[in-house]
Amino acid sequence: MKKIMTGAFALAMATGAQAADDVTLQLKWVTQSQFAGYYVALENGFYEEEDLNVTIKPGGPDIAPPQVVAGGGADVLVEWMPAALAAREKGLPLVNIAQPFKSSGMMLTCWKDAGIATPEDFKGKTLGVWFFGNEFPFMSWMSQLGIETDGADDNGVAVLKQGFNVDPLLQRQADCISTMTYNEYWQVIDAGVSADDLITFKYEDQGVATLEDGLYVLEDRLSEEGFADKMERFVRASMRGWKWAEENPADAAMIVLEYDETGAQTETHQVRMMGEIAKLTAGSNGALDPADYERTVASLLSGGSDPVITKAPEGAWTHDITNAALK
Repeated sequence: MKKIMTGAFALAMATGAQAADDVTLQLKWVTQSQFAGYYVALENGFYEEEDLNVTIKPGGPDIAPPQVVAGGGADVLVEWMPAALAAREKGLPLVNIAQPFKSSGMMLTCWKDAGIATPEDFKGKTLGVWFFGNEFPFMSWMSQLGIETDGADDNGVAVLKQGFNVDPLLQRQADCISTMTYNEYWQVIDAGVSADDLITFKYEDQGVATLEDGLYVLEDRLSEEGFADKMERFVRASMRGWKWAEENPADAAMIVLEYDETGAQTETHQVRMMGEIAKLTAGSNGALDPADYERTVASLLSGGSDPVITKAPEGAWTHDITNAALK
């Protein structure tokens, strides 16, 4: 494992040179290949070349990344857009400054023998759903399908508040669970379940995908002296890291493992995860595609009587950082 400290900082300490600019990144989840681009940029000296001293803070089940940023514990965070926009509407002015992920990896993984062949077959079933902001895409999807979420009957589904494991599916507590293409789906397979016994419904394929793993900052910080410049350099180095990771997935996964202080991750899982993550970052140069943003907003507004957001956001994203960083 490695300490999360750039060479630029170490060099400055050794030589007495002026220290690089500090940037703290808060991840949405634990250290894994989902965040490989940032660890690659750190390990390969891309941040150092931009005169940045970057600290990467892993997330976890007891960490709310937006609150870390709100409390001054980080400068920038990785977050899913539904959660970021919901937080913005509630008064936390998060702004998307870059979007390394082009596609969504979210899906429902179901037992075939539960009689599910199409989304219409969800009615009467129990579906596992992550909460803490991750439920928003699911709730919007169900609303668009006209499926109630207050009980398993002819018109609705029972929602099981899913933890961060796949036990509800393996133990038959749920007919379907939320999974990511790069993580939980493979946990089910690794548990001995054949892919032939499962059916998956990708949010991308269903036309209800929302943007994931964007970079967000507090709006008022963009007007602070020097902050935008730091973010431009951070985004430029981070995107170098992501493109390197796409081209060298196995090596990127090994870098991630070096920074896993828990020792919980395995080489097999992280290499496979990086291969799937590369499919999601492919096609993005880091700049948010306005069409993807509008699709996400439209999905979140279509939540029936209880939408994720109640009105189209204003000022929730900017191209200023990526325009400067990627020119």
